[in-house]
Amino acid sequence: MTAPAAVAWAAHLAWFDVSGTPLAFMGYRWTPWLFTLLALAELVTDQLPKTPSRKVPMQFGARLVTGALAGATVGAAGGSIVGGLIAGIFGAIAGTLGGAAARGKLAAAFRRDTPAALIEDAVAIGGALLIVASVP
Repeated sequence: MTAPAAVAWAAHLAWFDVSGTPLAFMGYRWTPWLFTLLALAELVTDQLPKTPSRKVPMQFGARLVTGALAGATVGAAGGSIVGGLIAGIFGAIAGTLGGAAARGKLAAAFRRDTPAALIEDAVAIGGALLIVASVP
């Protein structure tokens, strides 16, 4: 949820324009707050002892949807909703599969999952901001 939150904040703060597109709601007043709240909830629930793998269908599907939403919003700002949607889906797949492997290694190195989760979220937010900053 961190990437959609970062993209929603960028749209809300008028870093790029999505008005007049089907994804204009990403720039509404309450959208970034909602996604931020969901991102915080995800961070907390990530620490539960029985958190399901990101590769299980429900978790993987949610990541595809949020990746597609974030990508389509950035694409809308650049004039290509479909291109952004496709890039967002592929990014979500790569992030989920590659991120799960990297997070396992980080958690093993730290002997705890919390630092790995925080690093993962920082990378997701930083990546989202770099992508948003590159939109004309």
